[in-house]
Amino acid sequence: MIAINNLSVQYGNKHLFKNLSCRIHPGDRIGLVGVNGAGKSTLLKIIAGSVEVDSGILQCARNASIGYLPQEISAMEPGRTLYQEAETAFADQLALQQQLEELNLKLATVAPGAAECEALLKRHGDIQHRLEKTDIFRMKSEIEKVLLGLGFKESDFSKDCHSFSGGWLMRLMLSKLLLSRPSFLLLDEPTNHLDIESLTWLEGFLKSYDGAMVIISHDRTFLDNLTTTTWELSLGVLTVYKGNYSRYVSGKEERMAVKRASYENQQAKIQQTMRFVERFRAKSTKASQVQSRLKQIEKLDLIELDQTEQSISFNFPPAPPSGRLSVEVAGLGKQYGNHQIFSRVSFSLHRGEKLAILGVNGAGKSTLVKILAGLTAASEGTIRFGHNVIVSYFGQHQARELDPRLSVLDTMLLVTNELTNTQVRSLLGTFLFQGDDVDKKVQVLSGGEKSRLALAKMIATPANVLILDEPTNHLDMTSQEILQKAMSRYDGSIIVVSHNRHFVNSFVNRVLEIKNGKASLFEGNIDDYLFRAQAEKNVAAPTSQAAGAGEEDLKEKPARKGKESRRAQAQIRQEKGKKLAPYKDIITRAEKEIEQLEQRKTELETMLADPSLYQDQESFAEKSSEYRRLGGLLEKKYAEKAQARVDAIEADYGSE
Repeated sequence: MIAINNLSVQYGNKHLFKNLSCRIHPGDRIGLVGVNGAGKSTLLKIIAGSVEVDSGILQCARNASIGYLPQEISAMEPGRTLYQEAETAFADQLALQQQLEELNLKLATVAPGAAECEALLKRHGDIQHRLEKTDIFRMKSEIEKVLLGLGFKESDFSKDCHSFSGGWLMRLMLSKLLLSRPSFLLLDEPTNHLDIESLTWLEGFLKSYDGAMVIISHDRTFLDNLTTTTWELSLGVLTVYKGNYSRYVSGKEERMAVKRASYENQQAKIQQTMRFVERFRAKSTKASQVQSRLKQIEKLDLIELDQTEQSISFNFPPAPPSGRLSVEVAGLGKQYGNHQIFSRVSFSLHRGEKLAILGVNGAGKSTLVKILAGLTAASEGTIRFGHNVIVSYFGQHQARELDPRLSVLDTMLLVTNELTNTQVRSLLGTFLFQGDDVDKKVQVLSGGEKSRLALAKMIATPANVLILDEPTNHLDMTSQEILQKAMSRYDGSIIVVSHNRHFVNSFVNRVLEIKNGKASLFEGNIDDYLFRAQAEKNVAAPTSQAAGAGEEDLKEKPARKGKESRRAQAQIRQEKGKKLAPYKDIITRAEKEIEQLEQRKTELETMLADPSLYQDQESFAEKSSEYRRLGGLLEKKYAEKAQARVDAIEADYGSE
């Protein structure tokens, strides 16, 4: 268990934490939520031991291990390949293995029966026993599984890890953390650099994870799928709620209504008391009563309302009138040198339609939207915009184009005359600029603040086609939900690149998937796309006919009814059984072989424990070598690969 007792942290007059206490028990699945600046990351650092606190405040079980994924990239030693860096997650086990090999060499040179020999044998047995409790024999298969699951390719394994971009290095850090399997897993925004495929894999991995988890994430679906408890940080106070994020939100308005009523009641009593004080302050006969009431106010535990909890809403400026067609793309391709990013991308978007572009990192999503926005030239194909189409684009580079001399408010007021000052302030409040924040100069803003301001500026610009590349990266949950509702009400067209499933799912009605340089169009939202993709993988993958499927085939609805549905399910079960059969046979055979090897291992342990063995150095070396190899590791790995393949097939076809 990890415990924090009476933690208080104060910066100036602001309490980041006030007498905060919490417990993390084995097996807990905790989502840590709160507005930006509430102290979520700081609390995680304190639990991880990265930030020192006074003795007695942080307590951790003696044998517990803590793994922490920060938002920043940690330094990595130069000269290591991707695989070698991932292998450092097993550093303790590898060190034990090295010690064992060194002991074997020493035992070969020590006379049997000597005191030193007995001590070496005891140490040899202890290390061997510790090593058997680890996953060292599964190291290679585990490293491969995690690296591939998080989006790396086998061809990446031998590359220098410093040749990867920051986003991929964050994936490598996450890989090492998952491989080390700590008792307590602390994840600060683990999904920031993951595409949907890697995100789905990570969810599956964490669902079966044995240790406890505390997760900070702005991905609502991720929290809903993994957490069973929600910690809310607000105004320095930590409150614990049972249930995942959606259950926490569903009861939040009721809790806030009670808190607002208590706040208003307290404020009314304070005002009543102060009126008495002002009325009788000058009268000596009332002096004692005045002082008594002032002391009562001083003793009050004042109720505070978080300003960010206020109800904020905004709408996009009305989309200027346009023709029925928003944009038509035909045969679009992009190539850098000999590297083809994508080719023959074709789709059309009509007024009011909203399209999500999905694909793994590096598939060309951002390149495609930059081409649509006119920032990058295509290598081939055409783009035709409809009558009176006005495009507004948001990408990370927009933050660099802001005028550093202007204030936040002035930046917005220069965009449009259609919004009043109050509306502009409300919009800025949605993007976390409140109070005096609107008077800050752009030049003093952080990178995240500049990105939020650029997004607010883009939204305030009248347009009828919005193109957005990862708009939620620097937004908290509340801001995401407000923006999400505004996008649902927007009467223009939207093209959005985002890995945030919950955010996109409610307003898009089409999905364009870029995979292996090709584009496929799906009707419906993200849920429909994931269902259809899984159905096609289950049914169409074993046949060669899927390769020739046209766009009209992709537009068909996945749902099947009646006899057709039952036939399809029967076919899926039959195909699944055929695929599983050979691997299950391999596992059965391998299990028998492993049982025999374990018996041989016991025999070797008995032999190695006999001091007389060391009189015959050749025999000792042979038995020791056989014990280390155990000949059956190849069969065991073979079984593990077969089991991994069975798991993959089961996942492909889903549970029935």
